[in-house]
Amino acid sequence: MILVEGIRCDVFQCLSYRWKRRKDIERMAKKNTYDAGSIAILEGLEAVRKRPGMYIGSVSTKGLNHLIYEIVDNAVDEHLAGYCSEIHVTLEKDGSATIADNGRGVPVDLHATGVSAARVVYTTLHAGGKFDDSAYKTSGGLHGVGSSVVNALSTYMDVQISRDGYIHHDRYEQGKPVIELEDGLLPTIGKTRKTGTKVNFLPDDTIFEKTKFKAEEVKSRLHETAYLNPDLKIVFEDKRGAEPEQIIYHEPDGILGFIRELNHKKEVVHDPVYFKGEAEGIEVEVAFQYVNEFHENVLGFCNNIYNAEGGTHLTGFKTTFTTAINQYARELGILKEKDANFTGADIRNGMTAIVSIKHPDPRFEGQTKTKLDNPDAAKACSKVTNDEIIRFFDRNLETLKKVIGCAEKAAKIRKTEERAKTNLLTKQKYSFDSNGKLANCESRDASKCEIFIVEGDSAGGSAKTARDRMFQAILPIRGKILNVEKASIDKVLANAEIKTMINAFGCGFSEGYGNDFDITKLRYDKIVIMADADVDGAHISTLLLTLFYRFMPDLITEGHVYIAMPPLYKVMPKKGQEEYLYDDKALERYRRAHKPGSFTLQRYKGLGEMDAEQLWETTLNPETRMMKRVEIEDARLASSVTEILMGSDVPPRKKFIYEHAQDAELDI
Repeated sequence: MILVEGIRCDVFQCLSYRWKRRKDIERMAKKNTYDAGSIAILEGLEAVRKRPGMYIGSVSTKGLNHLIYEIVDNAVDEHLAGYCSEIHVTLEKDGSATIADNGRGVPVDLHATGVSAARVVYTTLHAGGKFDDSAYKTSGGLHGVGSSVVNALSTYMDVQISRDGYIHHDRYEQGKPVIELEDGLLPTIGKTRKTGTKVNFLPDDTIFEKTKFKAEEVKSRLHETAYLNPDLKIVFEDKRGAEPEQIIYHEPDGILGFIRELNHKKEVVHDPVYFKGEAEGIEVEVAFQYVNEFHENVLGFCNNIYNAEGGTHLTGFKTTFTTAINQYARELGILKEKDANFTGADIRNGMTAIVSIKHPDPRFEGQTKTKLDNPDAAKACSKVTNDEIIRFFDRNLETLKKVIGCAEKAAKIRKTEERAKTNLLTKQKYSFDSNGKLANCESRDASKCEIFIVEGDSAGGSAKTARDRMFQAILPIRGKILNVEKASIDKVLANAEIKTMINAFGCGFSEGYGNDFDITKLRYDKIVIMADADVDGAHISTLLLTLFYRFMPDLITEGHVYIAMPPLYKVMPKKGQEEYLYDDKALERYRRAHKPGSFTLQRYKGLGEMDAEQLWETTLNPETRMMKRVEIEDARLASSVTEILMGSDVPPRKKFIYEHAQDAELDI
């Protein structure tokens, strides 16, 4: 699970603390003068350094690792074009990263602008060879911002291009070139018979919160890339530890091997199924397998980019697969004339699937490419799935019966609940608005409403007083909720705190149990976990995230789950204005800027220590608060880590803690 740092939330009309908010508005009015002097012109890559989150998602570890992926994706594009067979990714001792490939090398000849084409690629946004199909048929890095963005956000970037018999060299510092061109061309530093591009860069510590790459996340992404490109060899090296680590990723079985790895600890129902085809000029590749579990895990990729929020290719696959299975069920007499069709959720319960497409002109929602938006991708996936799935099931009746058996089992659970009306989560005998726990908001416009899950009655009381009643709901929970990773489904369903939350949200529960989850019925746009900034608070947050991830993943993938960031300190100078500090780094910076004894310091151990006014100003007020939005970047890694840390198997957890102990930040 990835937390996108520093999400500042929407501003809504406020009704309580009127006197304070009037001052806030007056202050903002003075700041918000809009005239000619307000217009800033950002030259070259300055825009990237000014707003890095627009280009890489965040300045947290997620954004940091994204720098590596941008350069790797360029090398993979060379592989897709048929020119690169090997990529080397090295995490250097000095904190930099090196990515080298044996492709053609970035063009170094004179560009129309009068300088080397390589200089244009590394210093200009939206410059690249991927905007038509003359150089690349398919590409993951289509926006043309990858290399230049990495350059802009690095303390330095050193580039060596092996091409035309020479090694061409360029170097940049904070995005600006420091090597003089020779008649517009890059200088050469040697001769070579090889071809390819080698990029070494050091992330800028003035931009990123942390500059240490997370090896596990990088390795997971590289392994995933190897599965999606069976002819590609990726060599990973980590030179930062006492003993250097080297791993070679080469997966000739492709996504079939990917499926086997995803399900290696699960009870499988049948051997994995694989098919491939082309339609609408789009290559479609699918592998799936059913396991004895009540949930689905369908992953979508376009041009090797993982689409966390899915997209049209997944829609095409799911719709066609559902139609085909229902047709087979009727032909085999499993569904009678009077019977209703299996739902899509029924049919996909227990399914693990990978849908990977190669599209010549992909459109994504946002630079981070989390959701595919091409209508032709749906048509292509639908046609290939329909043709190939019928061909396979006609020849493999036993596998077909096992798949339909999984759908039958899921449908039976759903129908039993409907008949008996025992779905404990949506059919309550009393209203949660009036049971004393949930302090609901007045607005019924879900797009404006937010609910804060608060630890304990003390913080809950302050939050209820501080909140804006119009759009903010408060739900106190007592103690730590059930760890759903270890619990059976009947215990999950019977847990009072979990039932309270699910009923408050209004969108039901996981598709696997009752099939009543419907994201469109969600009553709040933002679900905010508001726990104390201590070990217990972190544990409660983790338990809640595990619940959401396992049984309501759409809440996370569609961006509804946040974590509140209350301040750790309040500094009160002898002269000047009081200030809230949100972490120890901010405290260090404050101490360096102020003389000892010139201020007093208050440490907040819990939200219950704050009065209503302080809680509003620091944690609830949309204008001043800081929050983290929870996102899933790597589905395979997220599932694996959740299983390790929250599951019942102790040895893997001990091993994980031992290996990652150095990454922990201690609050002592």
